Order: sequence, then C-alpha cells, then structure tokens
Amino acid sequence: MPTQASIFASAWFKPFARWFDRPYYWQLNRERAASAVAVGMFCGLMPGPTQMLSALLVAYVVRTHLPLALLTTLYTNPLTYVPLYYCAYQIGARLMYGQWGHQMPAFPDFTMGHLGVELWQWLICFGKPLLLGVPVLGVILAVVGYILVWNGWQWFTSRHTNTGSQK
Repeated sequence: MPTQASIFASAWFKPFARWFDRPYYWQLNRERAASAVAVGMFCGLMPGPTQMLSALLVAYVVRTHLPLALLTTLYTNPLTYVPLYYCAYQIGARLMYGQWGHQMPAFPDFTMGHLGVELWQWLICFGKPLLLGVPVLGVILAVVGYILVWNGWQWFTSRHTNTGSQK
C-alpha cells in the first residue's frame, strides 16, 4: 500500500496533502475498504489522467481509505478501456433506444472537406449513449465492488476466526 508521504510527493496531489491529515483516510477496516473500492471502481472510468485525481476528491468527500481508492482505479488501462467503454456505450444505447446490441455508427470517411462536419456528427451520435453509459457502468461496478469487498472481508474474517479457534 502506498504511504501518505509517497502519495503526496506527486506534484498533482501535493496541493491536497493538508486535506488528508485525518486518520480515517489511512486506517483500513471493512467499511472503508468496501467504500474505497467503490470509489476507485467508479472513478476508474473517468477519462485519462483524471481518474486518480477524481478518486482523491471523492475519497475526501466520502472519508474513505485513500490509498485503496487510488489503487482501485488501476483496473482501467490501455487493454481494458475499449471493452469497458464499449460496454458503457451498449448500456447507454439500451437505456436511450431500448435495445441491446445497438449498432455503433460507422467512423466517417477521411475525405478532406467534410471530415470536420462528419466527425462532429459521429461524435454526437456516439457520444450520447456513451455519456449516459459511463456513469451507469461506473455505478454498477462500484456497487458490485462494494458488495464483493464487504462480503469477502466478512468471509475471510469468519474463516480466519474459525480456524484460529479450532487450534
């Protein structure tokens, strides 16, 4: 787990260091672990370099374990972005158009002259379902992450307690 000093050594996070001087950002328990994973799962779908910064801000508001929230955003990477955003697009299309497997609009031709207009129309057509689907998928992943950590923590501690009392 990263330490408080290592997190705030970054130029991006240094301005926020004074906000995180409370112990609840650094103490790990079942409730904080589950909420930190939920924060990281939701913020992991944010675009590019804003994932950890948004996780930092949401962790501050929720008062959850900061290192775990930041680490959990790493489930998104260049290999997982396309499938996750495709899934988000399909969820948004389902909510907007009422059907699964909605055909994504074809990418415009690279002919000079009309590319700007065609590209803009493509982005609008593609963007609406995506803008709806990303937060919905983020909420779904956050809820699933929260439940898995909450129940997994309970299962692990009950199993560990039971094996310790049998000795």
